[in-house]
Amino acid sequence: MLQSSPLQKALAAGQTVLGPFCKMSDPTVYELAGLAGFDFAIIDMEHGPLGFETAQQLVRTCEMAGISPVIRIPANRGEYVQRALDIGAHAVQVPEINTAADAQCLVDAAKFHPEGRRGVCRFVRAAQYTRLDKQEYFGLANRQQQVIAHIEGRTGFDNLDAILAVDGISVIFIGPYDLSQSLGIPGQTDHPRLQETMADIVRRSRAAGKAVGTFVETPQQAAHWMAQGVGYISYSVDVGLLLQAFTSVVGSVRGKK
Repeated sequence: MLQSSPLQKALAAGQTVLGPFCKMSDPTVYELAGLAGFDFAIIDMEHGPLGFETAQQLVRTCEMAGISPVIRIPANRGEYVQRALDIGAHAVQVPEINTAADAQCLVDAAKFHPEGRRGVCRFVRAAQYTRLDKQEYFGLANRQQQVIAHIEGRTGFDNLDAILAVDGISVIFIGPYDLSQSLGIPGQTDHPRLQETMADIVRRSRAAGKAVGTFVETPQQAAHWMAQGVGYISYSVDVGLLLQAFTSVVGSVRGKK
């Protein structure tokens, strides 16, 4: 339900925010993320099995846990953008933004007039099911609901300046795995060529006044990118973190290193 967004406030203040990707459907996972001190959780509808009905319940859970719900939708399609925001996501995270036209389509779907052409319906959770005054709702949605664009391919990198010129994008998110594949070095996230490309995206995005995000898997990676001005840090994935914890326990008990 549209309310004051911790994510929006932190990004506006230039603060660093931290949260995991989540593929699991159990609300307990999102409660635990809040209890652990994360700032947001990304409800992953691109690489996870989650649908919109489940996502809406997880958005509620995030808000109750005091963290911002972000929904990564499966593709840059207007109906996906609109549904994610209508159910109350504080941000929509969108894969494969490769051109200025892609970026403009995303903004058009995410923003109401005069900033975009988002479909208008007040009978949705984000509008408190019409409890919010209509004009208040349209303005709040445009100001508070964040738009996160993935740059994760060579084409997106080549068109970065044009993408940055599109108004309405809140965060440029660098997807290291897909970007590594597009550079011909799939999965080599520590490869110098990938690191240089990512650093270039960070520099140019920050120079354009955009917040920048990326995915990391270790505290060392997080510290590296935070030192370069990356403020939206996605730290690993719920299933991977759980497996890591389980494996550590089994190894400790059985005396394995």
